[in-house]
Amino acid sequence: MFAKGEIARGTQGALRFLQRDPSAPFYFENTAEACLRSFQVMLLVAPLYMIYVVISYSSVEVAADPGEIALVEGLRYVVDWLLYPVLFYEIARRRRWLDRYPRYIGALNWINLPATAVLLIDAVVANVAPLPFPTIFDLAVLALLFYWMIITTRMILSVNWLIAGLLLVVNWVPSFFLSLIVSRMLGVAPAVSG
Repeated sequence: MFAKGEIARGTQGALRFLQRDPSAPFYFENTAEACLRSFQVMLLVAPLYMIYVVISYSSVEVAADPGEIALVEGLRYVVDWLLYPVLFYEIARRRRWLDRYPRYIGALNWINLPATAVLLIDAVVANVAPLPFPTIFDLAVLALLFYWMIITTRMILSVNWLIAGLLLVVNWVPSFFLSLIVSRMLGVAPAVSG
């Protein structure tokens, strides 16, 4: 696992992308070993994600039992985490970006740690704040996450806004459809308050 210094450095680098700090990419090594090691961030984020799932499911009706929810959400977590790196590898190969692939994927993996903390706050706000604030806050969080991905993509891959936006779509659309599939499998419906 990671030493505290590594976690601090990875998180600090991830947050520096939001500030558009030119040094942000250099918080992440551009080696295959560092890229592979960054996938261990998935283990750091898992407890936060579990809390996020529990909070999120507390505000909806679900046909599935808790064991099914845990299994399906666990599988979704792993698939969602690995899907973009696999898709992007083929894009990077065709666009001749393989020399930047390790740093890019490593940075995106580390961004998941503070990003999941933001999603956790969003889930809490959705459960405690009166309408329409949760919807507004949710859109602001989504905009922040999209901006984070686009800026990171631009800074590491040295691409324009259009290409960064297209890569955001390649990242987000499969995750969105995966969410729809999971919701349908589990029989998720908004809770009726009363």
